[in-house]
Amino acid sequence: MTDSARASAQSATKPPGLRERMRATVRKEVVEVALRLFIEQGFDGTTVDQIAGEVGLSRASLFRYFGTKEDMVLQGLEETGGQIAEALAARPDTEGPWEALRRAFDVLTQANEQAPEQTLSYLRMLQETPSLRARHFEKQLSWQAMLEPEIARRLGVSADQPEEVGPNALSGAALACLDAAATGWVACGGTVPLAVLLDRAMGTLTE
Repeated sequence: MTDSARASAQSATKPPGLRERMRATVRKEVVEVALRLFIEQGFDGTTVDQIAGEVGLSRASLFRYFGTKEDMVLQGLEETGGQIAEALAARPDTEGPWEALRRAFDVLTQANEQAPEQTLSYLRMLQETPSLRARHFEKQLSWQAMLEPEIARRLGVSADQPEEVGPNALSGAALACLDAAATGWVACGGTVPLAVLLDRAMGTLTE
């Protein structure tokens, strides 16, 4: 290994410094406070100044951590998308792409089972707030891009060939089923488990 490669490898494995850890701590606190206020008062009924005041930051300082109020709600979705993609890649090769996608979504359904009321409130807020729905859709497009390479591998096609539409179709359809299940879950107040509704939604396309 060359010196430059060794330095790059060491940099990649270097733990975050104090400044990065403090920044992550502040971001986590802002998200917790913001979500509580959003759920209590509604997204549009909560101001940035209220959130900043509760965490002891100025409005300008708060916007150095989050570009928009919507980001405070959705900042964790990119990480969630990465977790789903990792779960998909870890599924056995004996599973077909559709079954592997369903099982990868267990990352979400199992997390929801741990705090169902909190998740219901969160999803209800997303569905009832137009600006959040639009940004959530953008985030899910990034999820789709994360899933497509593994689906392409399982289909035996190249993800770099635009004429190979299978990976896009399957990942997009799976995410549409996830949205349908989440909408139904909120509508029934969580009386039917999200995992059951997701099974029904994805099963509809294989009947």
